[in-house]
Amino acid sequence: MLSFIGSFMQNAALLWHVSLLVSPAKKGLALGAVGLSRVIPIFIFSMISGVVADAGDRRRLMLLTQTGSALVAIGLAVVAFSGVSTLWPIYALAALSSAVGAFDLPARQSLVPSLVPRDELPSAISLNTTMQQASQVMGPALGGLVIASMGVGAAYIINAISFIAVIVALLLMRGVPTRPPESTSSDNVSWGAALEGLRFVFRSPLIRSTMLLDFFATFFSSATALLPIFAQDVLHVGATGYGWLYAAPATGATLMSIIMVFLTRRIERRGPVLLWAVALYGLATIGFGFSRSFWLTFLCLALTGVADTVSIVFRNIIRQLETPDRLRGRMMGVNMVFFVGGPQLGEVEAGVVASWWSAPFSVITGGLGCLFAVGCIARWTPELRHYRASTAVEKTVDV
Repeated sequence: MLSFIGSFMQNAALLWHVSLLVSPAKKGLALGAVGLSRVIPIFIFSMISGVVADAGDRRRLMLLTQTGSALVAIGLAVVAFSGVSTLWPIYALAALSSAVGAFDLPARQSLVPSLVPRDELPSAISLNTTMQQASQVMGPALGGLVIASMGVGAAYIINAISFIAVIVALLLMRGVPTRPPESTSSDNVSWGAALEGLRFVFRSPLIRSTMLLDFFATFFSSATALLPIFAQDVLHVGATGYGWLYAAPATGATLMSIIMVFLTRRIERRGPVLLWAVALYGLATIGFGFSRSFWLTFLCLALTGVADTVSIVFRNIIRQLETPDRLRGRMMGVNMVFFVGGPQLGEVEAGVVASWWSAPFSVITGGLGCLFAVGCIARWTPELRHYRASTAVEKTVDV
């Protein structure tokens, strides 16, 4: 959990760091470029990283990626403390961090089903979501306080230290399968194996539709990159207020994730609930764009977190239960393009629209785009509209 807190602190610090180095007229594009620098490595490495996670030792791969992430955080701290006023070192390190993460996420996510029984997987996913969302509250909020009192460099240092907890936990991990039994050799690392994973994803309507839903919703409703503009120029709440606004989605998400731990297994109509959750995400984003009050903005952002948590839990359950273990890393690699690429490209889109018109206009139209995407995917994917908890149970029995 400490690494999650540090990572979210780093995300908030990156955006604030960039916003301090450019003029108000260029903030939108500069903040959007952070998303672009992060998404390019995802597109480059996502396919092969999933193959590596399926073919190799997932625990060992995570040890390498967590160490690499810590070194990147130290690099960002050096840039901040040295007073560099150009943006390219920040963008380069953000891209490097994203490249490391491209290999970390498939290994991390595909390792989870090896640690718990299949029938307990929904609860395990809900608990994992709770930890992530709690970290999203504490990370940015703590980041805002650290930035306001000690500067962005200190936030990067805390981020680097946080990875030690994960590294220690991985070193202590014993007696669990760290690779699927069908993939025991590095000979499986090939473009053919990557294409096998890609074909599996796009031939499965349920997995394909959840990924498209994730991509378009976050592409149109990625308002986080514009929060420095709202904090500085619209709401006038400074670094501390920015930290709390950045943490607002995770505040709602944390509360909802705790509820989902107890509620997930009782929800039968998982497909419809997923679709309605993403629709709420779009509506709350529209409310955020119209708001000129700090507390109303906080509430709307918290609602996006509530909706996103429900969406995350059911998307992950569907994907994990519908994917064979031997393809799980590759599925996660493809999924990474959608769920990371969506918000990062969305930050670029939001920054461009904000520069042409205004930040509120960018957020409002993004929310409308999210609603349109939900309607299209719901209409074109009856398998998702009709998906029930019993569907996965029946497949388990068939297997």
